[in-house]
Amino acid sequence: MKLKYRNFLADASNQNLAIPQSIISQVSEPEKIKHTLTGSSKAVIGTIQVLHQLGYANIRDWTPLLPTSNPGEVMSILVRSITVQQ
Repeated sequence: MKLKYRNFLADASNQNLAIPQSIISQVSEPEKIKHTLTGSSKAVIGTIQVLHQLGYANIRDWTPLLPTSNPGEVMSILVRSITVQQ
């Protein structure tokens, strides 16, 4: 399956670039961010699979599908720690 999202993937040749000290000094402690996917089970599972193929999140990192108050709708949650520039 060819991904339409290749533009968002990091170029492996750029992985050895130096990070300027001015950016490093602006980075704070990691913060938690919560991603919530809501929709049909087919749409939620498909999105989780795409994010896995892109290398963003492992499938096992998402919660099991949880029903919402809307008929036919489910959600899944992923919590990540990220660093934010001040």
